[in-house]
Amino acid sequence: MPDIERRIVVVRHAKAVPRETTDVEDFERELADRGRADSPKMGRRLAESGFAVDLALCSPARRTRQTWQLMLPALADPPPTVFDDRLYQADAEELLGVLGEQSDELTGLLVVGHNPAVHELAVGLCGDGPEPLVARLDEKFPTCAVAVLTVKGGWRSLAWKAARLAELWTPRD
Repeated sequence: MPDIERRIVVVRHAKAVPRETTDVEDFERELADRGRADSPKMGRRLAESGFAVDLALCSPARRTRQTWQLMLPALADPPPTVFDDRLYQADAEELLGVLGEQSDELTGLLVVGHNPAVHELAVGLCGDGPEPLVARLDEKFPTCAVAVLTVKGGWRSLAWKAARLAELWTPRD
């Protein structure tokens, strides 16, 4: 297992309607117009990158589901998706735990979640990478941002600072 390079694609959900402008519970907040426009763009970016994933793990909140569903049409070979309740209010440590539970048969995982947890996960995993990308990631992880990290070894051995940041995209790039 140590020689297998694995890929983790971390996605922050796209821009949602502000909490104060809606009467629905936070879990049911939907994407704003900008989020609906950004999500397909980021799906195309992922498709063009060649970074394939075997499984998508997505928070079941409406805005994360909508983000992923709008990214999917761009993918030639969309992965199966698991909507995991634990991802909705998880912190970075819990997200790391969910990744660590995955089968070593999988070489690429994608996580669609919420800030601050997804930003902290990407920063926490990043132990190496091109300095300009690492600096951008440290600074912020805007809505609909995508970080692609690579790591060697099995999912159970995934640890903080064990990954290399390969790519970082935002809708404004």
